[in-house]
Amino acid sequence: MDIRNTTLIVIGGGPGGYVAAIRAGQLGIPTVLIEGESLGGTCLNVGCIPSKAIIHAATAFEEATHWAGDSKIGIKVSSPAIDLVKTMKWKDGIVTKLTSGVGALLKKNGVQVIKGWATIVDGKTVNVTPTGAGEPTIRVTCEHLLLAAGSDAVELPMMKFGGRVISSTDALALTEVPRTLAVVGAGYIGLELGMAYRKLGAEVHVVEALDRILPAYDDELTKPVRAAIDKSGIQLHLGHVVQGLNDLGDALHVKNAAGESVHLPADKILVAVGRKPHTAGWGLESLMLDMKGRAVKIDGQCRTSMRNVWAIGDLAGEPMLAHRAMAQGEMVAEIIAGKNRHFTPAAIPAVCFTDPEIVVVGLNASEATAAGHEVISAMFPFAANGRAMTLESTDGFVRVVARKDNHLVLGWQAVGKGVSELAAAFSQSLEMGAVLEDVGHTIHAHPTLGEAVQEAALRALGHALHI
Repeated sequence: MDIRNTTLIVIGGGPGGYVAAIRAGQLGIPTVLIEGESLGGTCLNVGCIPSKAIIHAATAFEEATHWAGDSKIGIKVSSPAIDLVKTMKWKDGIVTKLTSGVGALLKKNGVQVIKGWATIVDGKTVNVTPTGAGEPTIRVTCEHLLLAAGSDAVELPMMKFGGRVISSTDALALTEVPRTLAVVGAGYIGLELGMAYRKLGAEVHVVEALDRILPAYDDELTKPVRAAIDKSGIQLHLGHVVQGLNDLGDALHVKNAAGESVHLPADKILVAVGRKPHTAGWGLESLMLDMKGRAVKIDGQCRTSMRNVWAIGDLAGEPMLAHRAMAQGEMVAEIIAGKNRHFTPAAIPAVCFTDPEIVVVGLNASEATAAGHEVISAMFPFAANGRAMTLESTDGFVRVVARKDNHLVLGWQAVGKGVSELAAAFSQSLEMGAVLEDVGHTIHAHPTLGEAVQEAALRALGHALHI
């Protein structure tokens, strides 16, 4: 057995783990990062990045198809076609470039990367089974153990992944567009991929047990998305409960609110009902840590119930967002280096990359009122925004929520084309304690979608200029 010693072991090379390791290396902390698959984790390899690549390709294909018809802006093209194999190779090239960059940054900062599967022995010891054939087991001891093992897609007990039934990971590696695609779950993952494959030409059915789409967002935000879904031809089956495959195994069996059975023929069935912390199969239970449901319980510094054992990212539960994991990883590295840090963000942005996109940061009006605030809220529609008009996308709006007494901004919400890029401005205003006057009196470039942010603040103050 190969025996090694270090100050910090990081289990998991996803966004949280690799950022923690890079920052630890910058701070001079001897660090070992253990990853059994590819650096970058779910996000870079089979999640955030590849899904956005496919969404972009699908949108470009839809636009080309639109231009082949009656394009009101005067562009004419011949009938377009999609080579999904080539699209997937392009997507894989982006992934490779990013994961190679992560590897180079880890090496530059002195982090030792071990490619293999970790098994926890105790809070100070980890055994690693290398992925290379015939290589000896490596035992690594440490002073600090950081758990960043991420999450797994949730399976339905009556419909395990395999064959016709696919996960989001599988959906990002298809080599041909399915003729029919059934999507189980109308959350952000299901709708992002369902809308993308509809743009690529698939007949898409979305099944949701609840009576609405995107339950994490309020009705005003989801209304433009619902309108786009209906216009696209996607068939929504709300209030329908999945029963499994039919007897022949070639269709999805669901029941509506009246208890009536419906069979939806589908070449592929994408199950997108959420993710769960990856807690099984690597000895986590041997530490007997305090848990919060399926997740590892942590405090405001990402400490677990065992001294010098830390947990970050999806393993520590909701919100399961890569940028949350990155921020936590950086913080843990700095605490280990002796810095005084706590994880107390004013807000964590959440983005849904449907078409149109949704971004929320902080509290909406209902949440702020429930928290005891007397609030003012105002909305500025993209129908009154010049840049949105030039993008042929005037559906949607920007909305601000602020305290009525001192105008402190409590939250932002937006829905529309490209609004994900407003997330940074929204988050920064909350983190810096901005008031409506700060935003309203900041000069915003014209013509940009960002002008809607300024106008929403001005409207909340009672004097919007362009509506």
